[in-house]
Amino acid sequence: MRTTTPLRRALITVIATAAVVLTATGTAVAIPVPATPVVAPHLAARSLSALHPVVELTAARLATADLVAAAKWGTDSPIDDPAREQQVLDNVAAQAQQLGADPDEIRVIFRDQIEANKIVQRGLFQRWTDHPDEAPTTKPDLNVVRQEINRVTSALVETLATTADDRGAVTCRPELLLAALRVHHANHLDALHTRALARALRSICGS
Repeated sequence: MRTTTPLRRALITVIATAAVVLTATGTAVAIPVPATPVVAPHLAARSLSALHPVVELTAARLATADLVAAAKWGTDSPIDDPAREQQVLDNVAAQAQQLGADPDEIRVIFRDQIEANKIVQRGLFQRWTDHPDEAPTTKPDLNVVRQEINRVTSALVETLATTADDRGAVTCRPELLLAALRVHHANHLDALHTRALARALRSICGS
């Protein structure tokens, strides 16, 4: 089951309490935020849930979108890459099957991951178009970036496989939101990456 609209709105609205800016070289620079997470005390006191690694890995995968965008900026490489996307979906489905997880469910989750990645790329392209002085001046090697994406992707599939019961539980959505709050604070996400994170987590909780 997909994350409900109220939860998606909560992910976008509640966790939008920090920001980052891009320097001329495309490096993320954190703007100072409060020393403690902006979450209710009774939530902060809870231990990390089994879903926390899922959100951490999702955020790590999403962070690579900045590098992909920088690699593609000013080139003929399109943001939409159906062949590459299909390859990713086929690979995660095959890995899921080997791990005894539902390959169709993993495909759905990673379709959201891919769309979230493209949200960041499009947002950065628009930012750099509007503010050329913020555009990256160096280009990462896209092949090297994709190696990192593949590494994080594999780890995320494994984590999704081991958390199938947690993701199917009635407590999944509130625990996912709490994990998202903590990961958001730890990574100082701006509005663009906050919106993308909410999109990436949309199908994490099962039926």
